[in-house]
Amino acid sequence: MSTTTSQTPESEGPAEGPPRPARLIQNEVTTEIPVHLLFRDDPDPSPVPLKPAVVGRRQGTGEQPRLRRPALVKARPVPAVDPDLAESPARVLPGAAGLFAGTVGVAGCLATSWWAGVLPQLAAEALRLPVWAGAGLGPAQWAAYAGAGALGLLGFGGLSRGTTGRAAVLGAFGRYRGTVRRTGLLWVNPLLRRRRVDVRLRHWRSEPMPAADGNGVALRVVVLVVWRVRDTARAVLGVEDHERYLRECVEAALTRVPVEMPGRPTGVMEAAVEALTRRVAADAAPVGLEVFSVQPLRTEYAPEVASAMHRRRIAALDAQQRASMLTSVVDSVEDTVTRLTMRGLVELDDYERKVLVRDLTVAFCAGRTEATP
Repeated sequence: MSTTTSQTPESEGPAEGPPRPARLIQNEVTTEIPVHLLFRDDPDPSPVPLKPAVVGRRQGTGEQPRLRRPALVKARPVPAVDPDLAESPARVLPGAAGLFAGTVGVAGCLATSWWAGVLPQLAAEALRLPVWAGAGLGPAQWAAYAGAGALGLLGFGGLSRGTTGRAAVLGAFGRYRGTVRRTGLLWVNPLLRRRRVDVRLRHWRSEPMPAADGNGVALRVVVLVVWRVRDTARAVLGVEDHERYLRECVEAALTRVPVEMPGRPTGVMEAAVEALTRRVAADAAPVGLEVFSVQPLRTEYAPEVASAMHRRRIAALDAQQRASMLTSVVDSVEDTVTRLTMRGLVELDDYERKVLVRDLTVAFCAGRTEATP
């Protein structure tokens, strides 16, 4: 008897292993990796461009889309005003040269007047000049007047006095011509524009400015800034008003650097002052200002949080005082019980010891409370 076996398509070919498990999530989408990328023998394979993965919400799973964190934008440093703008010494002459040129110009005008015959007779006699009828005011005389007058105006008009601690920034037609830091009598080209700058060590006391401590509590701070103008060209020509720029730098630094309230350890206070000084000095350096110190003089809580912080400080002091008093009472009770038992004055069991400790604690706490005003 022959048995006929029917072959089905599933029995053809070698077995392919256990069947693949069904997907747990019906809407799951996966990406297959080509096998030839996993077993490449190329020692220096060329990079394969990969597209950035985008994770979205899977339908039917209740999963919310993942939000990408925004990239942190780092604050850019303050750029230099102008790389080519830097202080340089101006060309000036000693004051004696201006006096000599002015005197020569005045003498030339007098000589031209005598030559033209317009010098009064009394002036001629005072100058001991011979009597001269005069040639009259002709083109030559007017030219001599113009030359001598221009020489006198340039000579006396360019005289300037340089003082210690002040400098003059010179400019002509919008172009920087140098800085004068010399002292004494000088001659400066009178056609140049002069801007006086105080280059001495200066102190600036601010008005109450908004600030914050390490916990973000609003404060009002009065600071003392010690500074001076290091580069006059950048301080005068780089910004409209370098003093106002310094005030704004201090306000900006107070919003970024936490300020500590008085009463903190000295090291913490010094670290806060140093961080504040570094911040202001870095912001003011590109405009030619040198900051030495930014010292908080008075620090207080802002009006909107002053009352709440005052109550909080009182509560903290009260809790600290209570904790200190409780520690002192416990030490006193322990010392009393130890002395009584070690000297053999009393024999106490556990119950009597607990009662004694309780009574001594109440007595000591009552005595400390009455002694505290």
